[in-house]
Parts: sequence; structure tokens; C-alpha cells
Amino acid sequence: MREVEPEIAVVIPSYRVSRHILGVIASAGPMVRQIIVVDDACPDGSGALVKEQCRDERVVVLTHEVNQGVGGAVLTGYRHAIESGADIIVKVDGDGQMDLNLLPRFVAPIAYGLADYTKGNRFYDLSEIGQMPLLRLVGNAGLSFMAKFSSGYWDVFDPTNGYTAISARVARLLPVDKISKRYFFETDMMFRLGTFRAVIVDVPMDAKYADEVSNLKISQVLGEFLVKHVRNFGKRVFYNYFLRDLSIASLELIAGLALLAFGAGFGAIAWSKAITSGVPATAGTVMLAAMPVLVGLQFLLAFFSYDIASVPKLPLSARLVDRLDADRAAEEQ
Repeated sequence: MREVEPEIAVVIPSYRVSRHILGVIASAGPMVRQIIVVDDACPDGSGALVKEQCRDERVVVLTHEVNQGVGGAVLTGYRHAIESGADIIVKVDGDGQMDLNLLPRFVAPIAYGLADYTKGNRFYDLSEIGQMPLLRLVGNAGLSFMAKFSSGYWDVFDPTNGYTAISARVARLLPVDKISKRYFFETDMMFRLGTFRAVIVDVPMDAKYADEVSNLKISQVLGEFLVKHVRNFGKRVFYNYFLRDLSIASLELIAGLALLAFGAGFGAIAWSKAITSGVPATAGTVMLAAMPVLVGLQFLLAFFSYDIASVPKLPLSARLVDRLDADRAAEEQ
């Protein structure tokens, strides 16, 4: 029996991309059933330009009266795609950096039940990384490591990459009112997907850099992103290791933090007394400060080892199918 091909929708947030948007739409191949352009209160009228000059019947233009940021535009596109019956929703930018010829790579893992969400990774091929501006390269590397901590997806990289695809069934589960609507959107998506243990797969890709201008200035958002990553890390640890489950890793984290705090605090007090009195601390005092710190670090390393090994491997779609099969078997008994 011939397999039914998934309904694929492409969402293109549109903001100051008038020079490239028509070319991006023209590059969408026949496997795309719908193209959703979201004009995010674009000052140069890119949405109106598409309506006037594009004759592709697959194109739908949605318009925001007030700018909502890239995340707000993408979520508007998601809602429309879901309501239109899409099975897989691909998001690309309208500036021409993302090659739509790569779309099958992003769709295949989801279509075959191997992933819930796929995202581009520009760091796979070392020979191609040289095309990336140095500041952007360093900034993306730093943001990638922060995203690993906050999201729990230790095996993915390049979190700010906007070339993504998501199962529509998974997109329905997203808490759209809580997701960051601005430049933190892609990273916050990973955190939200992690709260219900969706599977994310990196897709190797090359970025194209021509005359387009990126609106994301990493040097300006690094501090803001750091604060949000710390917040998401705290939420994730609380959700996964204390609220929803209690494991050996939970105890390792508590013990590690307690011992580290005691050792560091005791050592600071002993060091301060030694400085003010001029009497060196005894070997026993030094050991009483050092041992808790060393043991605490060992506990924390054990916690992170457990956390890294706990990256989701079974897609939500597969688990939903298993649950349906179990429910049917129960009804037949």
C-alpha cells in the first residue's frame, strides 16, 4: 500500500525582507502544500509586496497590525498551518539564508517517526564554518553551550538557527502564551519542548551569507540570554527532578550543592580569620574546607552525567501511538 505523503506547510516570518522574500517563495518545491507569509508589521510592506507580485496559489499572507517579534510571527503561522490540516510545519526566514532545497532533510526524521522537532546546525562541516562572521561564530558557540544547560538537549547545537520543522501534533501542545516572542524564541522553544520530553534532531546545513542584514546582534542580547537561560535551567531542574520525578540525580544535586556551599563558606570564614589574626589555618581546617568542596563537585558531576544521559530518545508521536494501542487492547479484553 502506498504511503500517504505528509501535508507540509512552510511558515515565513516577514520583516524587512522585501528584497529576498519573493525568491524564497519561488524556491519552495512541489512537496510544500502551503506557504504562510506572516507580515510582522513590516515597515517596507513585504506582505503587500507578496500579495501584489506573487502568483503562487499555495501562498497565504497573514498580517500583524503590531510587531510581535519573530516568535510571535512564527506562532501565528503555526496556528494557521494547524487549522489548515498540516502534518509538518517548516519555518524558514525570508532573507534567503536558508536553502529550501534542504527541506526534505528536515521533514524526513519527523515523517518517519524519528523526531518531533528538527533544527539546522551550521557547525557540522568545519570547512564551511569559515563563511560565518567571526563575531557571529563565537557568539553562537557561547549561546549553544548555554542552551544545552537550560534546555537539557546536550546533543544539539546552534540554538539560534531559525531553520526548523515541527510535527503539527507536537505544535498543538506548545504553551504559546508562555513562549518568548522575540529573539529568544528558538531557544525557548527547545526549553518548552523539553518539558514534555520531545525529541529534537540536528540537521547539518550550510548558511548562505550575502547582502542580507541580520536583525539579531549577539553582543546586545548575550546578557539578556544569560539571564533567561539561568531561569529556564532552574525551571527545568525543578520540573524534571523534583516536581515530576525524584531520582538519584535529585539527591546528588542536593548533596552536591549543600557540600559545595558548606565547604566554600567555611573556607571563606577560615581564610578571613587567618588574614585578620595573622595565624595560618591548621591542616585540619584546610581539609575541613577542601573535602566538602571536592566531594560536592563529584556529586554535581554525577548529576550532570545523569542529566546528559537523559536526553529524550523516543519521539512523542511514537509514545502516543503506543498509548493508543494499549487503550485499544484494554477495550478488547
